[in-house]
This record gives sequence, structure tokens and C-alpha cells, in this order.
Amino acid sequence: MENRKNLCAMIPESLHTQARTEQEQMQLTLSQYVEMVLKEHFENGGKNMANGTTRTLAFQVSEELFGRIKDHLKVTGLSQKEFVIGLIEQALKDAEAKAAQEEGAPTDAQGEQPA
Repeated sequence: MENRKNLCAMIPESLHTQARTEQEQMQLTLSQYVEMVLKEHFENGGKNMANGTTRTLAFQVSEELFGRIKDHLKVTGLSQKEFVIGLIEQALKDAEAKAAQEEGAPTDAQGEQPA
């Protein structure tokens, strides 16, 4: 595991309130939340967050499901974000392919529309 360092910064109270509210909704520790925000910033080159082109999905799950997800993430090495986005993208792809088939759109042998 990579060594950890403390980061402390003074921010406006209104921003602090927003951050803590979202952090609590996501049921993350403050350290996990700040790490997530910084990773998103650097992985996206700071562009998406600054331009307001990303949106936050926050939802609660049972303790049992949360534990199962965490166990799965340990095995796969995926982050929560990667895992959930992958599930959403696959579900949307499947739904779009099904809708295209129902409309009679031509598909290839794997059931996908030609590019």
C-alpha cells in the first residue's frame, strides 16, 4: 500500500458544508471522500469538474450488499466508481441493443449494431 500523507486546507464555510453533506450521503470517511475528489480531478485533467460536465450519483445500499461489493472490489482491484460506471454502461448498452432489435435495426452476429 502506498504511503499516506495528511492534507489540510482552509476553505470557505459554504464549500465545507457542501463537501461534508455529499461525503455523508456517499457514506465515505472524509479521507475517502477527499481522495475520490482529487483522483477524479487528476484523472479527468481537471476539465470535467471545472466545466461542470460531471454529475454525482449517490445512493444508499444495505450493509450486507456494501460488504459484498467491497469484497468484490478487493478481488478485482476496481474502484467503486469504476465498478458502478461499468455496470451502468453495460446495462445501458444492453438496453440500447434490445431497443434496436425491437425496432428491427440490423445487427451483426453478436447482436450489435454495425459501426
